[in-house]
Amino acid sequence: MTAPSGATLDDAVPSRKEGWIALADAIARTPPDRLDMTALGRLSEQARADYDRQRRIWHANIGPLRTPQMADIHEDLWDILDSNAHDGDKVKGAAAIDAFPGLGKTTIALTFAREFHRREVAAFGRYTADGHEHLPVCRVGLGANTTIKALNQAILTFYGHPSAGRYSSSTTAQLAAQALDCIVSCRTRLVVVDDVHFLDVRSRDGLEVSNHLKWLANEFPVTFLFVGVSLRERGLMSEGMTSSEQAMAQTARRWTRLTLHPFRIADDTSRAAWRALLLGIERNLVLARLQPGVVADELSGYLFARTTGHIGSLMTLINRGAQRAVRRGEETLSVELLDTVKIDEGAENARAPLQAALDSGRLTPQARSLRAPAHAGS
Repeated sequence: MTAPSGATLDDAVPSRKEGWIALADAIARTPPDRLDMTALGRLSEQARADYDRQRRIWHANIGPLRTPQMADIHEDLWDILDSNAHDGDKVKGAAAIDAFPGLGKTTIALTFAREFHRREVAAFGRYTADGHEHLPVCRVGLGANTTIKALNQAILTFYGHPSAGRYSSSTTAQLAAQALDCIVSCRTRLVVVDDVHFLDVRSRDGLEVSNHLKWLANEFPVTFLFVGVSLRERGLMSEGMTSSEQAMAQTARRWTRLTLHPFRIADDTSRAAWRALLLGIERNLVLARLQPGVVADELSGYLFARTTGHIGSLMTLINRGAQRAVRRGEETLSVELLDTVKIDEGAENARAPLQAALDSGRLTPQARSLRAPAHAGS
């Protein structure tokens, strides 16, 4: 994406309205021209430096790619948000994207929020009837040991309200009322709360914040979208209650839990989805020696073993590999080059058994239609 005039995306912070608007309004980036080695060699030193800088930025920002996982969750989110168009006296259901790290849950949430922001601005304009900024989306992130006051201040920080400062004399109740005023005045309809897993509902502060989120969902005319890791296991779906009480937990009745899974290659359908993802990545790489099929076919099994099908690990490996390929002048991706690139510990630790299964033929990344035909008599 490219920032609108007067804004830059490299320092845009989505937890503040200016940063969020820059991200939401950004237009799609245009990739650098794909030059061959001869054309690269003709560039002057300055032109080559500029070209490589463009490629650094491009490769660092590939995507977001519309995966089947993203499409499915977006469909569910549109159902939830559009069905919440009832009057303000009715409690609106919330959504929670609950998945392990590295599966793209934050990207999926923010991509959806961006689409919603654009739809609402297109329908109602950039200002409300009262002359306030129209901000369809508010995005906040939770930190460790978040308190009710800190949560309210995070909401106010997004809107740039003066009471957001750490030395504000406003009480917790006053901060909540001010947050509601901002949401109503700016016609906000979606509040994204990221890193909800930082809440420990078995601690006093964590349970109080969880209850406060429930109160906000009851009182504010918005849909809440919560994003986090292992929310059910952490008790956030049951409000920390005992097993006999969980069935009646109000949060569990009002939160729709949406989950994400890594890519798999257990059957032809999942293999086709994996290959489609790699093809999308391959089309976005601007490397002079990269040939069609290298990423999607030749490196398919290797990339699956290296990343265990986690899109976060995959995009990190591709980005870092492309940067190294440009710096070294190799201008393509290969097993030898990618083996020198380090990524997250979780992916590295899980690599060996997957590689063994691929090497033995017990697992294959290729769908039947793409496999080489068997020799006669075999």
